[in-house]
Amino acid sequence: MMSRSFLRLATAGVLAGAGLVLAIGPAEAGNRAAKTVPVRLLSLNDFHGNLEPPTGSSGRMVDENGATVDAGGAAYVATHLKQLSDKNTLKVAQGDLIGATPLISAAYHDEPSVEFLGKVGVTASAVGNHEFDEGYGELRRIMRGGCHPVDGCSPAGEWKGADYTYLGANVIFKRPDAAAEKEALAALGGQSTDSLRGLLKEYGIPALPPVTVRWMNGVPVGFIGLVTKTTPNIVTSEGIKDLEFIDEVKAANVASKLLKLVGVKAQVVLVHEGDQVTPGQSPDACSAQPGAGNRIATQVDAEIDMILSGHSHQAYLCTVTDPAGGARLYSQGGSFGRVITKVDFQVDVRTRDVVRSSVVADNQVVTRTVTPDPEISAFVQTWKDNVAPVANKPLGRITADITNTASPSGESSLGNLIADGQLAAAKIGGNAQIALMNPGGVRAGLTYLGSPAGEGNGVVTYGEAFTVQPFNNLVQVITLTGAQLKTILEQQFTGGPNNQAFTKILQPSSNFTYTYSTGAAWGSKVSNLKIDGVAVTDTQTIRVAANNFLVGGGDAFLGFKDGTDLWSGPLDIDAFAAYFAANPSITPPVPNHITVTP
Repeated sequence: MMSRSFLRLATAGVLAGAGLVLAIGPAEAGNRAAKTVPVRLLSLNDFHGNLEPPTGSSGRMVDENGATVDAGGAAYVATHLKQLSDKNTLKVAQGDLIGATPLISAAYHDEPSVEFLGKVGVTASAVGNHEFDEGYGELRRIMRGGCHPVDGCSPAGEWKGADYTYLGANVIFKRPDAAAEKEALAALGGQSTDSLRGLLKEYGIPALPPVTVRWMNGVPVGFIGLVTKTTPNIVTSEGIKDLEFIDEVKAANVASKLLKLVGVKAQVVLVHEGDQVTPGQSPDACSAQPGAGNRIATQVDAEIDMILSGHSHQAYLCTVTDPAGGARLYSQGGSFGRVITKVDFQVDVRTRDVVRSSVVADNQVVTRTVTPDPEISAFVQTWKDNVAPVANKPLGRITADITNTASPSGESSLGNLIADGQLAAAKIGGNAQIALMNPGGVRAGLTYLGSPAGEGNGVVTYGEAFTVQPFNNLVQVITLTGAQLKTILEQQFTGGPNNQAFTKILQPSSNFTYTYSTGAAWGSKVSNLKIDGVAVTDTQTIRVAANNFLVGGGDAFLGFKDGTDLWSGPLDIDAFAAYFAANPSITPPVPNHITVTP
C-alpha cells in the first residue's frame, strides 16, 4: 500500500499549493520585510551504527589542514552537531545509518542507532542499501515501531519507531496495488487529482515516502530521498523481492514535480550514491572522480538545488552544472560519523526558491578533542553494558594481525580464513568441497593487540568477530558444474553481461586454487582450477559453500543462481566462532591461492 506519510505530505502540500499557506506567527513576523531567510543543513551519511568511536583506519580522517586525526563516535557527533546548530538548522542524512553495524547496535537490530539519531535531531534521511539488510519488512518496523517478530523487545522495551522520516523516491512496488492508488487519489481529491494521477502513472506506487517537507523561517524546504539503483545486487534478494529500484534520475525528477505541485521550490536531494576520490585530500576538496554519483548530480531536474550524497564513504565538496546550466552543490561527508557536512543558504521569501549564489558548504571533521556529550555518552554506555557479556566472550587466539587488505591477486588473509571456516561448517551435512566469500562482507580486520575491554593480546572476542562479518547471513551449499564455477569466477571482472561495476575477487578456501589473466578478454580470464591439487573439469559436479547473499546472486554474481541441491547451515558468524573453537590458535593464512598472469 502507499505510504501513509506520503499521503499526509501530499495532502498537506495540496493545501499549500492552493494558497492556504501556514499562518505567520509572531516569531516569524519579522520575515515579512526580509527578501531572503537563512537555512542551515547539517548532514551525516553512512553512520553504520558506530555509536562507539570507530577504531583503526575507520576512526581516522584527513582534516582541512592535511593532518590525520581521530574522528567519530556518537557522543562526539552530538557535541559537534550542537556546536554547529543554530535556530535556522535542519539535520538530515543520506542513508546506511544502520546495517553492517558493530554488535552494540546490531544485537538489537539497530534500534540504539536509530534512537541516537532521533535524539540528536535528524529529521529526514534517504534509505541506503544497508537499510534493507534485514528486508523491507524489518525496515518498516524500524520506521513505525513494534518489537522484533523473532527476538522480541530489546532491554529498552517496545520499540517506538524512528523519530525521522526515511525517504526512497526510487523504491516502488513491483506489483502496484490498484486499490491503494484509488484510495490515494480519493484522499487527495480537488484540483490536483489529474496531475497527481499522472505522476503516479509515471512513477508507480511508492514503497517509501519519496519526499518530505520541512518549514524553516516561514519557507518550505523539500527533501527527495534516493538509494542506489544497484541495491538489488548488494542486498539479500529475498528481503526485497516485492520491490523495484528504478533509475535515480527518473525518480528524482518525478519527485521534484510532486514538490512543485504542492508549491515547494527549495529542493534538496539526499541520495545514497556517490563517487570515489583521490586519496588523502582535504574533506573540503572537490576530489570526486565523476561516476554514478556525478551522473545523478548533473542530470536531475534543474529545479533541484543541491545534492547531498553517500554510499562511497568519501568526503568531497563539488560544484556541478545542472541541465539548465546552473551551478549546484554536490557533496558527501565520509562515513562512520567522522564528518558533518554543513550547508548554509538563503531562500527567497517571494519565490520560495534557494538563492544558489548564497550556498556555502563545509565538511567539518568530527574530532575527539571536544567534550563528548554527557547524555549521549551515558546512552552509549547503557547499550555497551547490555551487550558486554556477549561481546567480550573469547573465541580463540591469533598469532598476529589478520587483515582484510587485498593482496595483488585480490584475496586477503582474513577472506581466506572466513572461507575456510565456512567450508569446515558446511562439510558435514552440506558435503561442501570448497567455499567462496564475497570481499565486501569482510568489514574489518582482526587485530593482535588487545582492546580496552582487557581481553589481552591475541585474543579474539565475539564482538571483534562480529565486526568482521556483521550480516548474520546463512552458510549455504549448492551444486555447480566445473563450467558453472568458472563462469562465476569470470563474473569477478568488469566487461561481462552482469555489468559488474568493478572487479570483485571472491575469497577462496585454502584448498581451491586457480589462475586468472589480467589481459585476457572477459570470458577467457580464468583457467587452471584445482581442488586439493586436482584439476577441475567442466562436467564434474562440485559442492560449493557460500553465504546466502552470494547464493542469491548478490554482488552481480548471477552464476550462483544456477546452483542446485541447496543446503542451508549455520549463520556465518556462528561458523566463524566454531572455527576458532576447533583451531584455538590461528596463524594468518598466506593469500596465495590465486595466480595472476598478464
